[in-house]
Amino acid sequence: MDADRSAVYLVKVGELTLKGGNIKDFEQRLVQNAQLYLEGKNAHVRLRSGRMYVEAPESSVPAVEYALNHLVGIAGWAKARIVEARIEDIRCAVMEEAVKARDAGARTFKVEARRSDKSFPLNSHEISCEAGAAVHEAGILSVDVHRPDAVIWVELRERCYVYGAQKPGHRGLPCGTGGKGLLLLSGGIDSPVAGFRMLSRGMKIDCLYFHSHPYTSPEAQGKVEDLARALARYGVGTHLNVVPFTKVQEKIRDTAPPDYATVLLRMCMMKVANKACAMTGAKAIVTGESLGQVASQTVENLTVTNSCAEYPVLRPLIGMDKDEIIAVAKRIGTYETSILPYEDCCVLFSPRHPVLRANLEETEAIYRSMDIEGLLEEAFEQREHKRFGWLP
Repeated sequence: MDADRSAVYLVKVGELTLKGGNIKDFEQRLVQNAQLYLEGKNAHVRLRSGRMYVEAPESSVPAVEYALNHLVGIAGWAKARIVEARIEDIRCAVMEEAVKARDAGARTFKVEARRSDKSFPLNSHEISCEAGAAVHEAGILSVDVHRPDAVIWVELRERCYVYGAQKPGHRGLPCGTGGKGLLLLSGGIDSPVAGFRMLSRGMKIDCLYFHSHPYTSPEAQGKVEDLARALARYGVGTHLNVVPFTKVQEKIRDTAPPDYATVLLRMCMMKVANKACAMTGAKAIVTGESLGQVASQTVENLTVTNSCAEYPVLRPLIGMDKDEIIAVAKRIGTYETSILPYEDCCVLFSPRHPVLRANLEETEAIYRSMDIEGLLEEAFEQREHKRFGWLP
C-alpha cells in the first residue's frame, strides 16, 4: 500500500508485552479482531516489536478510527506520518505537528524520540534536541519538558514515524483470549459495565436478560437490546437470550415470604444461567453486583445466590462504588441508555423490607417448597435469541 496515498496509524499494545512465551497467541488475536472491524475497508494490519500498524485509504479513516476506539487490548493510538529517515525530514514533520498543536490551543511542547534503528547517526536524545530546536527557533511553541501542553513523538523503526496527539485505548487483553462468560444483563448502569470489564480482560461475552411482560414494557427490553448492542461493539459481537420470567416472578410472589422475594429471584436467575452456560459454552457467570449496594448484595445474600451456580460467578464491580461505575458507563457509552426510565424485572414485586442476611439452609428450604423448577425449564425453553454485530 502506498503510504503517500494512505492513512497510517501507530497503535501501542500495552499489556500484551508482558505475556512472555504466550505473546504470539495474544498478538494474533488482537490482529484478527482489528481485521474483523476493518473487513472490506482495504486496510492492512500488522504487529511488530510492541506496535501495531494500520494502513488504509483516506476514505477508510472513519472506519479505522471507529475500530481503534472500540478495540480492546490497546493502550493508545495516533494517526502518524511516515517520513524519510533523515534529520531534515524529521524536523519538517515535527514542525508541522507543532503547528497543528498550536492551532488546537497548545502553547508549550516537547519532543520524545525513540530510536530502534541503531544505524541512524543521532541517538534518541539528539533527535529530540534537533527537532525541538527547530520548533522553538521558528517561534511555533515554547519548550516545556516537564508539563508540556503537547508531546510530539518520533519513532525510528523500520520506517520513521512522526505523530502528535494520541488517543487513549481501552487497554486490557484482546477479546477472545480469556474464554467465554455469560453476562446477566439488566437495564441498569452496573451490568453493562461489568460486561465491559470482563471484555477488557479478554473474555468473550454472551448476554442473558429476564423479561416479565406485561409488568415490564417493550421499551425495557429495547433498552437492554441497545445495551447489548453497545457491548457488542467492544466485544466483536454478542448474543442476547431473552427469557420470559413472568410466571416465575408471580410464583415467588404467591408462594414465598415477601421479604425473601429478591434473594429467591436471584436464585432462580442463577438456575437459568446454568442452563444458558451449558447451551452457549460459557465457562463463567458475570454479574454487575457491588458489595452492599442493594439488599441482595450483602455477603450472606451473595452466598445464597452462589449456592445455585454451577459455574464460577465473576463480579468485577464488587469493590467499586457507584461514582466509579458511572464514570466507566459514560466512557463506554452505556450510561445514557441505562438511565432511561424503563424498569426491568429486578424491581418487580420488590419487598419493602427485604431480608438482608439470609440463612442459606432456611432459604434453600423456602426455594424447595415453591416447586418452581418446572417453570424455570419452561421459561428457558421459551427464550428469544438475538445477535448483535460489532459495527455501528
